This record gives sequence, structure tokens and C-alpha cells, in this order.
Amino acid sequence: MSRNLIHNPILRGFHPDPSICRAGDDYYIATSTFEWFPGVRIHHSRDLVNWRPLTYALTRSSQLNMEGDPDSGGIWAPCLTYDNGLFYLIYTDVKSRQGAFKDTPNYLVTAENIEGPWSEPVYLNSSGFDPSLFHDEDGRKWLVNMLWDHRTGRNSFAGIVLQEYSVVEQRLVGPLTPIYKGTELALTEGPHLYRKDGWYYLITAEGGTQYNHAVTVARAKQIEGPYETAPVNPLLTSAGNPELALQKAGHASLVETQTGEWYMVHLCGRPVKDNYCNLGRETAIQRAIFTEEGWLALSGGGNAPVLTVEGPDLPAHPFAAAAPRDDFEAPQLDVRWSTLRVPADESWLSLQERPGYLRLRGRESMSSMHRQSLVALRQQAFRCSAETSVDFEPEHFQQMAGLIVYYDTKDYLYLRITHDEILGRCLGIIRSKDGVYEDTLTPEVPLPAGVSVALKVVIDGEFAQFYYKVGETSWEKIGPALEIYHLSDDFPAYIRFTGTFIGMCAQDLSGTLHPADFDYFEYLEQE
Repeated sequence: MSRNLIHNPILRGFHPDPSICRAGDDYYIATSTFEWFPGVRIHHSRDLVNWRPLTYALTRSSQLNMEGDPDSGGIWAPCLTYDNGLFYLIYTDVKSRQGAFKDTPNYLVTAENIEGPWSEPVYLNSSGFDPSLFHDEDGRKWLVNMLWDHRTGRNSFAGIVLQEYSVVEQRLVGPLTPIYKGTELALTEGPHLYRKDGWYYLITAEGGTQYNHAVTVARAKQIEGPYETAPVNPLLTSAGNPELALQKAGHASLVETQTGEWYMVHLCGRPVKDNYCNLGRETAIQRAIFTEEGWLALSGGGNAPVLTVEGPDLPAHPFAAAAPRDDFEAPQLDVRWSTLRVPADESWLSLQERPGYLRLRGRESMSSMHRQSLVALRQQAFRCSAETSVDFEPEHFQQMAGLIVYYDTKDYLYLRITHDEILGRCLGIIRSKDGVYEDTLTPEVPLPAGVSVALKVVIDGEFAQFYYKVGETSWEKIGPALEIYHLSDDFPAYIRFTGTFIGMCAQDLSGTLHPADFDYFEYLEQE
């Protein structure tokens, strides 16, 4: 039969650090979620062509407490595996990331069903990040992670270390063994182990997760090494090829299909302007082979990521497209939604208090790394729009609610309703660019009391234009088209790792939890 074609990226928008596994005829990809809750997003496919967001693994504060985690902290590089009827998920909850030190506790949770319930976490170690679990053929299990060295004058990325995991004792046991220092590409991280034809294959990410990113392969006859780097290296990279549509290619993991074919998922980025990727790091897939010499290679030759890939010898399995509009009639949030750092609970987010509405009780500011009342979804196309309608009657200037285009606490655009002592209820735009706050981009627009206000943003590449309408009136522009390239991993001096979200939020800086009711949210893509 003719093969279906896979079009990259397979997971568009913020879906970095993909870890793929197969359970029978089902494929799952887990991706990093950083400070967004729930933790670890999991997509599902039956054919590697069509993918749907299925679930999250970490849905309880007992599994993941990110209150106070820094921007681009939280969940880094999960590893999802399946062995003897049980799913294993390894993850890091990064508590600090700037300066000499990184605090990186690593945990393990398990589940019999990919949709949960997932277990309470088992603490593993904190020696570095990007932990990965390998299930050997003899039943033993091994953890690999990169080792972080904070000392002055040392290589911070100090290599890949190996230690055995005891299922019975639920802890790491035996010696900690360094197995791989990496290549001259440096910044060696993202390890995954595989076994085939008597060889242990070690896949690592190197070059850093920006434009020099790469995938390196090494192999050994014994799991402890010594590991030999592939004679043709790197296996995959976009470095030095700015004309490629998929940049930043690296941080890969492998899967073998039930038909004996090999595929490799990896992260990538697509610049919207210059080197700015405001969709964040996305997930793509490449077809792989093992050469006669037993080395892993891309099936099409070379080491550049391609946009179109031949799919496996499997029947097509499309999924129904998600409805673009959420009317908030379900008893719980849809899988598309995320909150910042903490779970949605009735203390600040309710779908029951006013049926058919999402009620947000205002809490801390957009600068808070603790308790924001914000719920948002990923921007997944360069040209898109989002709109909502809100009932909100602020009583003073410390109360705000509206539509936000958000990267992190330093970078966002916010069309918000508030109260002014002279104008009363009014509408205006707030911008934060690299932490610099502005609320005078456009004059505040007075709003009549007691009337719903619809808010909309239209994003076209690196520009966003806001609109509003009061009651049954027509849409009106508010403010100029604003540049949004700063809503990207690449904008500030210090690297960050997420992507742009669009959503609803409410603030009450006075602490009285003043509510805002959102009637619907609609997200549409124009490509």
C-alpha cells in the first residue's frame, strides 16, 4: 500500500524535548511543560502521522508543586517508557536555573493506563537534569542523566552518568558511573539508552538547545561503556544551514514500530522573524535506519531535518479535529488548557459557580511566580486569532481581567479591563518587554457598566492587533499592531525555553479575589 506522508512539525507550538514510546499499537510522546500545569503533556498516535493531545501525567500538587518555580523552571525533559504493562515517567522539577547552581530534583511516577491515575512520585536524585530510564533485556533498569558541575573553570555539562534503579527498593542502587563525556560540540545532555543487536546505543543532545543544537550517537558493548561516538557525527542538526525551515534540531528519542521501522522525534524551532521563534520549540519526526556497520542514520542521508517524511507501513488513523470554540459547559477544563505553576481549583477557577462560564477570581500580578489566576492555550500557528467575552465589574485600579498573550513574567501583551478614578470602567493595553512595564500604549477606552465586553487578538507573524466590542456593537481596533517577536525563547540575554500562550486572566492586587466571568474562548488558525 502507499505510504502516508508525515508533515513536520508533528506537534506545533510549545512542545519541546519529546520522548516517544510505543505500547502495542499505540504511540505516545511526552513533552516538557516547564512552569505550566498540569505537568508533562502526552500526545497519542496510531500511525505516527496523526497526533492528538491526550492527557497530562502530573495533575496533583503532591506530584508537582511548582509554586515559586522560576520562569522556564519546572518540568524539564521528561522520559516516557513502557515495560511489562507499566508506563514509567521520569521528570525534573527545576527549582533554580540562573547562575552557577541548578537545583534539579528528579522523580519517577508510574501508571498502568497512560491516562492515569499516575502514582505518587519516587525521588531519584538531584545530580543533574534530563534523566532517562532504560529497561534492559535482563530485567534490570538503569537511569542516565547529565551531571551538572557548578565549579569555576569546569565544564558545567560534566557528562552522562549511569546508575541502576531498584524497582523493589524504589531507589537508585549501586555505583554512579560516568559513561560519556560528549564530543567537541559540548553541552552534552538529553541522554537516552537503547539496545539493538548486542549494542547499547546512547543518544544525546549537544551544542545547546538554540541554533547549534544537534543529536549525537555513541555505542558500547557493555552498558557501562566504553562508548564510541559515531564516525559520522552529528546524526542530526540544523547548524550552519539557516535556509532550513526546521531550525534548532536536536534532543531526540527513538521508537521502533511494530513493523520493524525506526523513527526519531526531536525538537525544532521555526523563526517568525530573524532568529525569534515565538511558537517556542516544537516536535518533529525523522525516519531512521541502522547501517550495515550498525550505526544509526537518517534514512534519506545527510543530517538535516526535513519537512516531509515517509510514514510507516501502518493504516492511517486520523482523529477528529478539536472544536475551535470552548463554551465552558464541561465540568472540567479541556486538555488544551494550562495554568501557571499551580492546579486549577475552586478557590480561584470555577466552571460550576456560573454554569456556562469560566469564573476566574483575581489573585496575584502577571509578575508573580506563585499564584496567578491565568488559564491559557498554546499559540500553534504564525497566523491565528483568539477571542473571548467577559463580564467584569472592577471597583478600583488594582482589579483587572481580560485577554493575554503571554510568554513569561517578563514578556506579555494584555488587553485588560480595569477601573480608573475618573473614567470608571475602562479598557487598555499593558505590555511588558524584557520586564519593562508599559500601560500608556493607547488611551484608556471608557466602558459602560453592566455590559459584556468581547476581546480579540489577531496575530500575523511578528505582529498582534487587539480588538474589542461592547455588547452587540461591531469590532473596533484598540491600539496599533504591536510586535510580539519578544515573546520568544531567543529575545532576552538569558536563554529561556517555553513558547507563547494566549488566554484569560484576572488580577486583584488588593487581595479580595474579585471575579471575572468568561463566556467562551475561540482560537482559530489561518494556516
